[in-house]
Amino acid sequence: MTTKVLICDDSSFARKQMKRALPPEWDVEVSFAGDGIEGLEQIRNGNGEVVFLDLTMPNLDGYGVLETIRKEDLPAMVLVVSGDIQPDAQQRVKKLGAMAFIKKPIDADKARTILTEYGILTEA
Repeated sequence: MTTKVLICDDSSFARKQMKRALPPEWDVEVSFAGDGIEGLEQIRNGNGEVVFLDLTMPNLDGYGVLETIRKEDLPAMVLVVSGDIQPDAQQRVKKLGAMAFIKKPIDADKARTILTEYGILTEA
């Protein structure tokens, strides 16, 4: 079954890098958003079963996205991918409902490990 993945980051380079890091055998339909407002719209439209979310974005940051997902009880498994690796940021996103905090840049091995660890990707 195809998983709808949303990559929400204001950097087009980071979005492309994240997409390349996804396991090639994982059956996904990938959507992109350049800020939190676009990201929430995609999630509300059913395009974000699994969301890779940046924290620092214009218009609405990742924290605001997480708060809205929680408030509206939107069906999304969120993995934060950020360069902000301060412990406070990591604790805050976990409290807001993020499943994991991944340091940028992410590579294919790290993506596979995280996705498998959280039961999102199952080994065939």
